[in-house]
Amino acid sequence: MTTAFDPIVLGGKRLASRVVMAPMTRSRAYGPGAEPTDLMATYYAQRAGAGLVVTEGIQPSPVGQGYPDTPGLHSAGQVAAWRKVTDAVHREGGVIFAQLMHTGRIGHPSLLADGLVPVGPSPVAAKGQVFTHEGPKDFVTPKELDEAEIEQTIADYAAAARNAVEAGFDGVEIHGANGYLIHQFLAPNANRRTDAWGGGTEGRIRLAAEVTTAVAEAIGGHRVGLRISPGNPYNDIAEENPGEDYEALLERIAGLDLAYLHLLEGPDRDLTARLRKAWPGTFVLNPFTYPDVTGPDALRLVEDGTADMISFGALFLANPDLPARLAAGGPFNTPDQATFYGGDHRGYTDYPALAS
Repeated sequence: MTTAFDPIVLGGKRLASRVVMAPMTRSRAYGPGAEPTDLMATYYAQRAGAGLVVTEGIQPSPVGQGYPDTPGLHSAGQVAAWRKVTDAVHREGGVIFAQLMHTGRIGHPSLLADGLVPVGPSPVAAKGQVFTHEGPKDFVTPKELDEAEIEQTIADYAAAARNAVEAGFDGVEIHGANGYLIHQFLAPNANRRTDAWGGGTEGRIRLAAEVTTAVAEAIGGHRVGLRISPGNPYNDIAEENPGEDYEALLERIAGLDLAYLHLLEGPDRDLTARLRKAWPGTFVLNPFTYPDVTGPDALRLVEDGTADMISFGALFLANPDLPARLAAGGPFNTPDQATFYGGDHRGYTDYPALAS
């Protein structure tokens, strides 16, 4: 029987376990240049005992930034600063992927330089607010990306992936979840286009597929993961019946020989099983555990074949040595509520079924 503590080969790297540190946005790239800091190197090195570390969201371009003090991978200075982080993780024997996250319509002009404004598939503002240095501000109506701008966005992802390899990362994870740009194109309420980038399943999945293809061509599919969260209403996303679109997406990219697919699961375990069956490669699961954080019980999902690897979010914040604690059966430090509600399953609290 395979367990979460058995090794696995991922992206040409032999991982010590199947325990993954999930990506979690941090906003700790203080100062000009959106560059990672020495504190961030310490933070990731402390958690290098994970089989795989996936970083916080990193914007692939200046317009991709949606929160204050989040880091980028689009300048020489950022590449050099990230090298300190990857070196620190590698010294501890860890493997680390950079998560590339373009926030799209989630953000505010005050967070962007040079007159830039948030962009999206359609000029439809998300309901809600974003935190800025001046306090919370309503989301604005995004600029609709035209064909040339979409192509440039795809190129930005590929360039950021090449920068990640130059910075010493072992690979990248494309963030196609949680209501950010790629998820916005997948969602009918955010994507109201009638051209080849919307209008139906093939159009809605096109950006996700083309970004993934471009990144795989840039650095090799074995260095690329994709994260999805079908049906997650976070950031004002509505996908009533997402199964068909996501199965079509997986079929479209199946031949790229990616390192993994990373599913942020909703309350529909049947959909998880469908996507698991549709995906030919390594399947990483961040299981649905609301109202609790993902805990040691999730390890059995590797044993029963539900997933190949399990990602842990909030529990990794409170327990930097989490894999060792999981192997020993505890004890575990408890994340505080602020950590939890910003963690693994933000957004899924909107499901009415969870009230019971």
